[in-house]
Amino acid sequence: MVKIEAYRSDAENQWCPGCPNFGILAALKNALVNLGKKPEEVCLVSGIGQAAKMPHYLKCNFFNGLHGRTLPVAVAINVVNPELITIVVTGDGDCYGEGGNHFLHNIRRNPNITLIVHNNQIYGLTKGQASPTTEAEDKTRLQFEGVELEPLQPLAIALLHGCSFVARGYAGDFKHLSNLLVEAISFKGFSYVDVIQPCISWGTHSVSWYREKIYKLPQEYNPRDKEEALKKSAEWGDRIPIGIIYRDDKPHRLFGDYFRKNIFDGKLTELGCPPQRLIAEMIERYR
Repeated sequence: MVKIEAYRSDAENQWCPGCPNFGILAALKNALVNLGKKPEEVCLVSGIGQAAKMPHYLKCNFFNGLHGRTLPVAVAINVVNPELITIVVTGDGDCYGEGGNHFLHNIRRNPNITLIVHNNQIYGLTKGQASPTTEAEDKTRLQFEGVELEPLQPLAIALLHGCSFVARGYAGDFKHLSNLLVEAISFKGFSYVDVIQPCISWGTHSVSWYREKIYKLPQEYNPRDKEEALKKSAEWGDRIPIGIIYRDDKPHRLFGDYFRKNIFDGKLTELGCPPQRLIAEMIERYR
């Protein structure tokens, strides 16, 4: 039986005291324990930012890479070792800004990984400039007169590009978020969870602003209705829904299956160096 202590890291935590990131960290640990996953069965991948520090605070395999480049690394890990639970932890700037192109195209690829985005609508690590999800007219530490651009709609983008699991959670609701992460990690395919994570140091809205507007999707809501999911994905302002926005359980080809079935048999980690004959054949194919 896996216990929560198995995921405890000795690294000194650098988040601000009271940061909602602590809620996401606790929810992720709890989800992995509830799934019975041992630390050696899990790999976290992150880029740059406050959210990207999370792998340091959770004892398991991890790769901490470049700004916006979390998804390519995670996909490579999944292709090489599909038995490893691969989870991306990233922020709204890291994923939707610098990593926006990778976000789009890995939805299309459908790798069997989970993407968790800490969305505080601001660049927290670099002291408060607007991110792609900052609301128009919000004043930041850099946009003194207010943000001119309309915010990105990442959930709607994911739905329109064929993502089969789209959810939104809230860092302040530990139990609900933990249950969401259990569902996302268990899902076969690209699962995406955008987590509302108010920045208590640089954010343009307070924790209470979010808390007053957030509501859980009711039991009668049908997450398999894509048209309704698109409506919910765009709902923001007076009311903000959290829960599984869309879920399509029909089997879809996973990115990596082609390579594993047609190029090599088994895990790349166990194959060693390919024979010279195979290398020569592949080179000849592209002459």
